[in-house]
Amino acid sequence: MTELHVALVSVEREIWSGEADQVNARTTEGEIGILAGHATLLGQLAEGFTVTIRRSGGEDITAAVHGGFLSVTDEGVTILAERAELSEEIDQSRAQAALEKARSEDDESAALRAESRLRATGQLV
Repeated sequence: MTELHVALVSVEREIWSGEADQVNARTTEGEIGILAGHATLLGQLAEGFTVTIRRSGGEDITAAVHGGFLSVTDEGVTILAERAELSEEIDQSRAQAALEKARSEDDESAALRAESRLRATGQLV
């Protein structure tokens, strides 16, 4: 299988960059899977979900992504997030507490961020 270059960046920093077999993300138009040779596209990332980068011979990279865009070109895939956190950077208990607080305060934006963080750690939301 041919690999594609993937860059996951946020406003604050480059989160991850490297070669991968596949990228899965949720856009405002629905779930998308990208393989090498995918048509050029620009998609807006849906709030409250994750991006998974599938690497050959390595572990998947999963990140909670909060806002932004996904761009596919001949050079590869770029995920431009307003904020992003790798799954191993997320404190699951803090994310759960943030979700409960957001729900009690009826803060939909904060609830979506907390749900995304919990999904990145493998929790069902």
